[in-house]
Amino acid sequence: MPIAVNIDRYLTERGMTVADLSAAIGITPANIAVLKNGRAKAVRFSTLEALCHVLGCQPGDLLAYTEEGPDGA
Repeated sequence: MPIAVNIDRYLTERGMTVADLSAAIGITPANIAVLKNGRAKAVRFSTLEALCHVLGCQPGDLLAYTEEGPDGA
């Protein structure tokens, strides 16, 4: 997928775990894993807002467009 999700970087910088983030924003650790591993097909604006609030960042800090070929490389 050509959208990269940079949640891991912000978790590391803030010394947070997925469990910490899950509790802070009110979604399951499994759903955070789906987001951070790039398997999500969509993200609600309310979830993106909560992520940005808790991690102290902007949406563009978490999401980045990367060009990929048709085979995913």
